[in-house]
Amino acid sequence: MHPFYPCLLLKNLLFVGLLFVHQHVLADAKVSTAWLETHLNDANLTLIDMADDLQYQRFHLPGALHLPYSAINTIDRFGVSYSAGAEQLIRVLGLLGVSPDSQIVIYDDLGGLNASRLYWELEDLGHQRLALLDGGLVKWILEGRKVSNKPALANKTTYSPANKKGRDNLATLAEITRLPPGAVLLDVRTQEEYAGDPRQPRSGHIPGARWWPWDMTVDFNNGFRLKPAKKLQRQLQALGISDPESPVYLYCRTGHRASQSYYVLRQLGFNKVKIYDGSIAEYSHHKELPLNTGMKP
Repeated sequence: MHPFYPCLLLKNLLFVGLLFVHQHVLADAKVSTAWLETHLNDANLTLIDMADDLQYQRFHLPGALHLPYSAINTIDRFGVSYSAGAEQLIRVLGLLGVSPDSQIVIYDDLGGLNASRLYWELEDLGHQRLALLDGGLVKWILEGRKVSNKPALANKTTYSPANKKGRDNLATLAEITRLPPGAVLLDVRTQEEYAGDPRQPRSGHIPGARWWPWDMTVDFNNGFRLKPAKKLQRQLQALGISDPESPVYLYCRTGHRASQSYYVLRQLGFNKVKIYDGSIAEYSHHKELPLNTGMKP
């Protein structure tokens, strides 16, 4: 045997092993409808529905607890929406009967918009066992899986966060105006919002922000699932983003759509991702801060 072959074999085995670990980490944050159907009765599973109130009353996944989007957000006197904070989230988790070792699976019927917001909050808190249902309620229904209109009842408890440090994933206005070297700023709103209206005094995007609309990542014709990772990576590469260790900052109008983009980037292995929660709703109140119009960053 050529002396090079054992080295090559070992290298290939290491590569496969690393690939498996990487895929396992990603799989932990996204579950399929088939997987969930076989685990609905798991004792440690907490299934959270974040569709709107009316939809939940009509039908939802069996055993799903309802959590309105407004329960984890607050609005200030200027009408800017922010995270309601860790204390409110801890209180909500206790009302839902969640413990630090609970396997939380979240879904909505919006391509992950609401569910991703809770995912972002829980990563900040440091909750470890956490996933979104790929395709959410839409894919579940299209596949003819069982639904219920009976509200699920939680066994209330007191949620005590684990001692593990949460993810540093919240950006402030001060950070956005002084981004670190090599950081990427992404605007995930619509093209019309990004380009702005030059006739309006305060419209457009934050200077330097690249445009990556959140809905480009969802396959709405395939059960509202996320698009394949390779397609998502190509989208980012077209923007000059390929290094998963690059610091990435996301914003939209109120941090809602940016949460979905945060989840997508985390699925793709990006580790240094932050949401500017105040987003344009806050930024535009500061008239001394510039806004660019047009499609150039």
